[in-house]
Amino acid sequence: MPTPALAAALADIGTVFNGFASPAETGCERCFAPEETAFLRTPYTRLPTGLLRRFVYKVPDHFEDHAAVMRRLLPQCAQAMADGSLGGIGYHGYHGLSRVDWRSWPTEQASAVESFVLAWWDDVLITPDPPCPVQDVFETCASILRTMTPLLDRWEPHPVADTHLVGCAGSWLYDLITDRWPFTWWIRDDEAQGVAELRSWLARHASGRLHAQGEPDLATRARLVGLTYEERWNDPYWASPSDTN
Repeated sequence: MPTPALAAALADIGTVFNGFASPAETGCERCFAPEETAFLRTPYTRLPTGLLRRFVYKVPDHFEDHAAVMRRLLPQCAQAMADGSLGGIGYHGYHGLSRVDWRSWPTEQASAVESFVLAWWDDVLITPDPPCPVQDVFETCASILRTMTPLLDRWEPHPVADTHLVGCAGSWLYDLITDRWPFTWWIRDDEAQGVAELRSWLARHASGRLHAQGEPDLATRARLVGLTYEERWNDPYWASPSDTN
C-alpha cells in the first residue's frame, strides 16, 4: 500500500500524462514488431509489462521521438516502478526518464515527474521490504533527477530508513573508500563532485546511525570517507579492524 503522498503523485502522473502518444512513431524495426510499436501511437491502451520494460530501457535512438515515447509510457511506467512490476531497476540499463530533458517540459508535466520521483523515494525509505532494492531505487531516482542532493536531504533518521542505510552503505563504501563512483547506471560528467558529496554526507550523517544499527565497521568507514585520502589510509583503524571486517 503506497503512502498517501505516493498515491497522490501517481494519480497526478496519470492525470497529467493521460492520453499522450507519439503519433508518428515507427520505432526500431529490428527490435520491435509493428504491432508492438503501434502501442506508442495509440493512447489510452495498456502495454504488456514485458514490452513496457523493453521500451523504457531501450536507448533513445531506437525511437523517432524518445521524449514523446516516455510521456506516452509514464502513467503505466510510474505505477510499475512503484509496485515493482516494471522489474529491471538497477539491472537493465539506463532508465528512459534519465535520458530525456523532462525538466524542459511544460511546468505541470515537469512538476509531476519530480513529485513522483521524490514521493517514490520517500515511500521506499519507510517500507521495510520494498519491491526493489533500495540502492537501486536511489540510483534510479538520482539519475532521473540528475542529482542525489534531495534524496540525501530526505534520508532522515527512522528505524526503517536506518536499516536501509546499512545496506546502501555496505554497497557504496567499498568504492567510496578509494574515491570511486559507486553507481552503474548513473553517469555524470562530474563524478568526482558526486563522490565528494556522497562521502561528505555519509561522514556527517551516517556514521552514528550505523553504529546504532550494530555496524561498527561500516560506521568507521563512513567516518573515514570524510577524511582526505592520506588521512584516511593513515588512520589507526587499518591496524586493528574488527573481526567483522
